[in-house]
Amino acid sequence: MATEITVIPGDGIGPEVTSATLQVLEAAGAELEYDRQLGGVSALEAVGSPLPDATLDSVRRTRIALKGPLTTPSGSGFRSVNVALRKEFDLYANVRPARTLFDGGRYEDIDLVLIRENTEGLYVGVEHFIGVGDDPRAAAESVMIVTRHGTERIVRYAFEFAKAHGRKKVTVAHKANILKYTQGLILEVAREVAADYPDIEFEDRIIDATAMWMVLDPYRFDVLVMENMFGDILSDLMAGLVGGLGFAPAANIGLEAAMFEAVHGSAPDIAGQGVANPTSLLLSACMLLDHVDQRETGDRIRAAIRSVLQGGVVATRDMGGTDGTAAYTEAVIRALG
Repeated sequence: MATEITVIPGDGIGPEVTSATLQVLEAAGAELEYDRQLGGVSALEAVGSPLPDATLDSVRRTRIALKGPLTTPSGSGFRSVNVALRKEFDLYANVRPARTLFDGGRYEDIDLVLIRENTEGLYVGVEHFIGVGDDPRAAAESVMIVTRHGTERIVRYAFEFAKAHGRKKVTVAHKANILKYTQGLILEVAREVAADYPDIEFEDRIIDATAMWMVLDPYRFDVLVMENMFGDILSDLMAGLVGGLGFAPAANIGLEAAMFEAVHGSAPDIAGQGVANPTSLLLSACMLLDHVDQRETGDRIRAAIRSVLQGGVVATRDMGGTDGTAAYTEAVIRALG
């Protein structure tokens, strides 16, 4: 029986990369059915809300979403729909693998996983202005929220992920040397959880040193886990090791729902031109297939993507080529055999 999922094409290049992804899923024989819903600027323009009730109701029913990139205004306007979805469905674990897909990059044989806490930290959005004299916006203050519960479950998720996937090491990255309470709590809880997994190596590192070593020697890491904003930044850095955000998938996992998404932006400057690279969303769809026990189909798509990228005959503009989204999609479908 096919699994029904919610599909949110998103903004900008979102509809293009989503269409390409669904074509590949169909060609690979994925047993999925789709409930298409709106989100982001496209939803705001169509129904007056960036996150319509119909979209939320769909995800509540299917419990699985595949989402293209959504536009979030900078500085003003509505808050991130991505963050709202994660909070609404308590999608506390953001899983970002980075694997080498083609030869000739800065690094070879990269195989890392970053697990980011997805619901706490500065991204909870507890912030306000502070007035001084006649200036009501003289200063701004944000509050970082870290709970023992939230920290314990994300660190345990990282260790369970390592255990399930044959990983040997978990690194928690933090800033407990400066932020003694919030980051100190993360470090304290991480050490407590690590004691339950004596067969998996554990280390803690200061976040800035972690970023440095990620560039100097990424092979010293395996699974990394950290709080929300640090994970947001470092996962993009990690994607740079394997070619950029266009090759970076992501899963957002909770107890009751899961959302799989492209991690790059909506790229409005190239929207509608048919030149976008759909690999990020394709790989995220493969993670979705793993999640619904269709791993074999996901592995076939991954192998097809690697075949196309290694061959170098078809490449989109961001890969240094001149081919468009359609040509790249067709090449992946042909590689499926």
